[in-house]
Amino acid sequence: MPTTSRPRPRLGRAFTALFSASALSNLADGVLKIAVPLAAVRLTDSPLLLGGLGMALSLPWLLFALPVGAIADRVDRRHAMLAATIGRAVVVALVTLAFTTDLASIWLLYAGAFVIGIAEVLYDTTAQSVLPQVVGRDALPTANARLQGVEIATNQFVGPPLGGWLVGIGVALAIGTPAVLWTLAVVALARMRGSYRPARDVGRTAQPFVRSLRADIREGLGFLLQSRVLRSLAMMTGLANLASAAAGAVFVLFAVGSGSPMGLTEPQFGLLTTASAAGAILGSVLAGRVTARLGRARSIAAATVAFVVMAGTPALTANPWLIGAAWALGGFGVMVWNVIVVSLRQSITPDALLGRVNSCYRLLAWGTMPVGALLGGAIGEALGLRAVFVTAAVLAASATLGLRAVTDRAIADAEEAATAR
Repeated sequence: MPTTSRPRPRLGRAFTALFSASALSNLADGVLKIAVPLAAVRLTDSPLLLGGLGMALSLPWLLFALPVGAIADRVDRRHAMLAATIGRAVVVALVTLAFTTDLASIWLLYAGAFVIGIAEVLYDTTAQSVLPQVVGRDALPTANARLQGVEIATNQFVGPPLGGWLVGIGVALAIGTPAVLWTLAVVALARMRGSYRPARDVGRTAQPFVRSLRADIREGLGFLLQSRVLRSLAMMTGLANLASAAAGAVFVLFAVGSGSPMGLTEPQFGLLTTASAAGAILGSVLAGRVTARLGRARSIAAATVAFVVMAGTPALTANPWLIGAAWALGGFGVMVWNVIVVSLRQSITPDALLGRVNSCYRLLAWGTMPVGALLGGAIGEALGLRAVFVTAAVLAASATLGLRAVTDRAIADAEEAATAR
């Protein structure tokens, strides 16, 4: 008897617009994440100041994740994404103007990174929260795989080498290009039709704003903390991001320049970062097969081990080929992790709570990044760069402790509980 394959879910025009905006926004991010540190090393060679720059970019997740999540469950999420994208384009345009008029300083980069970080909190929280409204929950794994794939392709595969090449022409050009890309993303988001404001309880909306905002935050945080699976995954991600931020804050000093251990040029540095992107793209294609073969819990465990290898390899060698191979393995693992975990979070969280739960999750998972960036800078200043990578590997390895709570049975129970609600 011939077998019939399960038809792929139709994602629709709204998803196409969201996908296009994501591609443009992440390409801008990819260019900027190379352009900013390369611009910074022209202004300072202090590991501590470079760590502070990473802290400025990620600190908004610690400060604003909770209120932004509550707001994302109150407003039209497409409008919030538009506001965040416009804000990023304006800030980057102003920083570009400073570089063209010789007014740039490390403190200006700090200020620009902090404001861009605030906009990133708003955009990322609402973008993940709007997806079930765009495609429906049955199509979430397919939609997330495509979004994760284009994010990696643009943010890590195309953006970084493009950013390195643009810096070689001029720092102002490299920093100004994302402003153009974010402007095009605004056009793409404008093509999404309809309302994306989640339904809210009438009694809650009648309360004073501050009181209801606090109640909203408590409700979202309570849902996350009551779910052992989500709580454990958030803490595991937090440890991994602590390690990643520590290593990433100083890696440019390890990699770029004739006096650095790796001795790469700026374009070569941008090219190196595509190694993790190549692994991640492969991961986005194979995530479903890996999950089907290993199960979700074992896939998450394997991804955690891959990240430890990625974080710790620079402590052992400065060979760009070995580091690139480790990054490719880490990128593969991170993508498999993201496809599984993001889809799970979206599927078991009620739509009315999704913005708040996403933001509470990001607070636990990403709120560690400013601490990690500052930690990496401080360790690099005091003990040297290789000590930073040793610390990062140890921190990433400690995330495996959460695997005791993230089993296939626990994941299935969480999904059954969500279906019963």
